[in-house]
Amino acid sequence: MATPPFDADPYRAALVDALARIPVGPDWRCADIGTGTGSVSLALAALVGPAGRVWAVDHSPDTGDELAAVARETGTPQLVPLVQSAEEFALPVQVDLAWCRFLLMHVAEPFAVWRRMVAATRPGGFIVAQEPITTAGRVGGAPLSMPDARHPDIGASLPAFPAASGCALVSAWAVAPAGAGPGPVASYLAELSGVDPGDDPIVLPVLVTVIAQRPAAS
Repeated sequence: MATPPFDADPYRAALVDALARIPVGPDWRCADIGTGTGSVSLALAALVGPAGRVWAVDHSPDTGDELAAVARETGTPQLVPLVQSAEEFALPVQVDLAWCRFLLMHVAEPFAVWRRMVAATRPGGFIVAQEPITTAGRVGGAPLSMPDARHPDIGASLPAFPAASGCALVSAWAVAPAGAGPGPVASYLAELSGVDPGDDPIVLPVLVTVIAQRPAAS
């Protein structure tokens, strides 16, 4: 599967920072909704170990097949692909952590999908979403645009989701990788847009991370 090298992800710091703020560890059950290339699922699988479980959820059967092959090749039985749309996301058991990244920007009703993530999480468990403010990005000083995204600036609304769903807001912050000339930032933008930015200065879209916790059972 074409999973990009972890160090080549310009948003790597946001992922590492989020994982550092959650006590995820051996035996945890996690769900990565809209897994895409599987980079978050694989990072979680390494943390939960063989006794844990990570459901890598994606609407694409091809993605599921590719991740199943990765699980076999890497000896990672805790990584379990699940072909399912975000709007229909549901699991037979509750998880300790539900995670999505660059997902809510593409769905019809972001808050409805967030509520499904909350419902899939056990009392006391965590919900994490990482979503962009696309129009805050710049290439050569000009604003970025993603006309194919239904909610390109959903990251700006994300910090209100926990309270609106009866959860506690544990932490929220934003990062915006920047660069000029060849490197991970330019490569990421070229892959995203299909246009090589050359030596233009780049500020990638601000990525907002929200960590929420479902109230513990009384």
